[in-house]
Amino acid sequence: MSVRTETLPYRHVLTLPAMGAAVRTARETTELVLLECGVGLRHPSVGPALLILAELVTNAVRHAAALSPTLTVTYAHGPGVFAFAVHDRHPYLPALYGALAIKPGSGLATVVEMTMELGGTAVVRPDADGRGKSVWITLPL
Repeated sequence: MSVRTETLPYRHVLTLPAMGAAVRTARETTELVLLECGVGLRHPSVGPALLILAELVTNAVRHAAALSPTLTVTYAHGPGVFAFAVHDRHPYLPALYGALAIKPGSGLATVVEMTMELGGTAVVRPDADGRGKSVWITLPL
């Protein structure tokens, strides 16, 4: 699945403090965004999408909060596709697909496995200044 997320017509942006409560708020917001986009919460991709999102937000809170007091979740939606990104201002760029080989069973490995099982993509996009990144997940609906 190859989708240019910047071309998706629907956008929603959520900025949160990099604290544990961000996970719940991001999950709840994701459910609302999906409903707003006409995707029922019983759709087979919704449960995995919520788990993937929760893992990415948890990682940002655990590993990036010292350098990134806030994190941003960006949602994009278009015909047959739902995408979301978790952004923080920590410079470390995780090797998503390397996690499968290096740390099987880890949170990032689980994110990649679930994304691939759904036929989606996972990409890390560094900020232009090299001081942050977004992890984009794109899933077919």
